[in-house]
Amino acid sequence: MKNALLVLSGGMDSTTLLYERKNEIALAVSFDYGSNHNGREIPFAKFHCEKLGIEHLTIPLKFMHDYFKSSLLSGADAIPEGNYADENMKSTVVPFRNGIMLSVAAGLAESRGLTKVMMANHFGDHDIYPDCRKEFVDAMSQAIAAGTYANITIDAPYTLISKADIARKGKVLGLDYGQTWSCYKGGQVHCGKCATCLERKAALAEAGIEDTTEYEV
Repeated sequence: MKNALLVLSGGMDSTTLLYERKNEIALAVSFDYGSNHNGREIPFAKFHCEKLGIEHLTIPLKFMHDYFKSSLLSGADAIPEGNYADENMKSTVVPFRNGIMLSVAAGLAESRGLTKVMMANHFGDHDIYPDCRKEFVDAMSQAIAAGTYANITIDAPYTLISKADIARKGKVLGLDYGQTWSCYKGGQVHCGKCATCLERKAALAEAGIEDTTEYEV
């Protein structure tokens, strides 16, 4: 039975979850919050949903771009280069982004008669992004369940695994990661230098997947 809504960015992680749990997903939702790379990610989200015959919606959250502070919302030149472990990567945090998206997703899920919201956060997100950590996901799931008649919960199956582990799942599924987007700069091709590009390269290499991504460097 298809009883779930998936928050789908069009990146590696949520696209993997889309394919892995396609038999449960009734609706996938992307959020256009004005990030540098939304325009590159969302077409991939739509592409994969069309391929699988899953309904896809894009919901605008323009207020986040207009009022929130983050290098992710400030143009490609604002994105720092280097690994996630570096202190400067905290500039890419969009305050409470997942909390806002999950709240909207929960309301939409209840409106559609669905009982579960899926998200594809993973263990590598935890150091930098507080709204990707297990304690946040657990607390948010409890709040959403308490605030909905359907007792909607969050299903975040990748919370305690790495991006390489996710890529391994994609390899088994036969997923073409060339049809996903990671780069925070949002240019015509992946920059190859920002943390998401470096993490993408490392995950694909560790999973033994040929990286067909086009990089600037």
